[in-house]
Amino acid sequence: MGKKINVIIICILIISFVSIQTPCFAQNMLRKLGRGIANVSTCPFELPRSIQNSFYEDGPVAAGTYGILDGIFKLLVRAVAGVYEIATFPIPLPTNYTPVVEPEFLFSPEEPSSR
Repeated sequence: MGKKINVIIICILIISFVSIQTPCFAQNMLRKLGRGIANVSTCPFELPRSIQNSFYEDGPVAAGTYGILDGIFKLLVRAVAGVYEIATFPIPLPTNYTPVVEPEFLFSPEEPSSR
């Protein structure tokens, strides 16, 4: 009988912790850890993305020069930010676990442009 009560109490506690709702896009340590892992694993895609964006906005010459340099810079920034977020995920720095780089995730849906 004692084991059944312990199992029931544990199940109730687990269900209560799982069902606690947090605000949408809430920043917490697990989101910071996930964001850091995502940033480290997707940082290589900054280079082709930057080249593509430069090509569509400014043409092929800009894509071959500025796009490459901008992509390398963004790649390094996202990689360093990811390593930082992985290493410091339990610490609420910056305040309330806010993202270090924008966009928070590389392939986040973007706001509709106002063109």
